[in-house]
Amino acid sequence: MDAGTEAEPTPKKNPTTAERTSERELAVTRTFDAPARIVFEAWTKPELLRRWWVPKSIGLTLLSCEVDARKGGTYRFVFRHGSSEMAFFGRYLEVIPASRLVWTNEEGGENGAVTTVTFEEKGGRTLLVMRDLYPSKEALDAAIASGSTGGAEETFAQLDELLVDLGPSQARS
Repeated sequence: MDAGTEAEPTPKKNPTTAERTSERELAVTRTFDAPARIVFEAWTKPELLRRWWVPKSIGLTLLSCEVDARKGGTYRFVFRHGSSEMAFFGRYLEVIPASRLVWTNEEGGENGAVTTVTFEEKGGRTLLVMRDLYPSKEALDAAIASGSTGGAEETFAQLDELLVDLGPSQARS
């Protein structure tokens, strides 16, 4: 069959995959239809993060979003779920624009993961790989059991929506 004929099935649009790559590491991968610079900005600008970071289905409200995306800078997100509030916070260990982010997850204390996100652009699309490295097998097991590692597919779908909203004019700027 020739490429582009109507008889060919339409592939699933940009699936999210999650895989435990070792006893201590979980990797989540997805391709986004936007340049790395724009995807990176969606991860580092509070006004953009607010629009996609929280999975809509779990009933969380993002109360505050503070981001100082530079090496040594900090982040802090405060959420409300029902009548309780929770904070997620840490510091950036590495920030390479449109290429790589590394941060700590300090709300977990000694069991907090270090997250590394890489952005690899090919043909105007971005392959994003997010790796959470936990201090022990037990810490990753506990995170998986709690469900805290399960929201990536929904949040990445929300990021896809944001990137569409930003549109081609943003992608070219």
